[in-house]
Amino acid sequence: MTIRVLLADDQALLRATFRLLLDSAPDIEVVAEASTGQEAVTRAREALVDVVLMDIRMPDMDGIEATRRITADEALAGVRILILTTFETDELVAAALRAGASGYLGKGVDPADLLQAIRTVAAGESLLSPAATTALIGRFLAQPATPKEGLAVDLGDLTAREVEITALAGTGLSNTEIAERLFISPATAKTHVNRAMMKIGARDRAQLVVFAYETGLVVPGIDGHRP
Repeated sequence: MTIRVLLADDQALLRATFRLLLDSAPDIEVVAEASTGQEAVTRAREALVDVVLMDIRMPDMDGIEATRRITADEALAGVRILILTTFETDELVAAALRAGASGYLGKGVDPADLLQAIRTVAAGESLLSPAATTALIGRFLAQPATPKEGLAVDLGDLTAREVEITALAGTGLSNTEIAERLFISPATAKTHVNRAMMKIGARDRAQLVVFAYETGLVVPGIDGHRP
């Protein structure tokens, strides 16, 4: 199955460079481009894309607002947003994830890693597993914030096992790592993760991680989760 990608960046040269790279992969196809945030929202609706490679700083509407509008559109429920930017401050990453982005990368990313990142978010996963990313998330979510609209905040909706697994996912563990920690199969871990996401209304694992921090299941600076 080919992953249909929308390139959203205000620099034509960068879009052309990314197009060459992405179109060289047998399972990825660039089907649309946008030079502004508003155009990205429009193209996402028109082109039936799977993944939007989204810059943050663009004219007319920035990438964060464009992300928010795309993820809020029920007709675009299957579209994943991958932020690709030179701006990697805590505040911008926080805003992007709360807007519904599935992950973010710096524009200096290795080409092979970018291709794999697109495959990862297209599969409904996130780019929140690396230790450095987890530490960054911990810093920005340490500050009080209003939970993302649409996410449930009542832990009572989750079973005890789902709470435990949500907390572990929030620390950046993959399904396989969670399975090893709890002595269960990766398939069982994945099932619990999916059920937790469904109950809180999370589009993907990135929002599950945000939920884990905002509800206090994961405490920044502490290895592990709240007992």
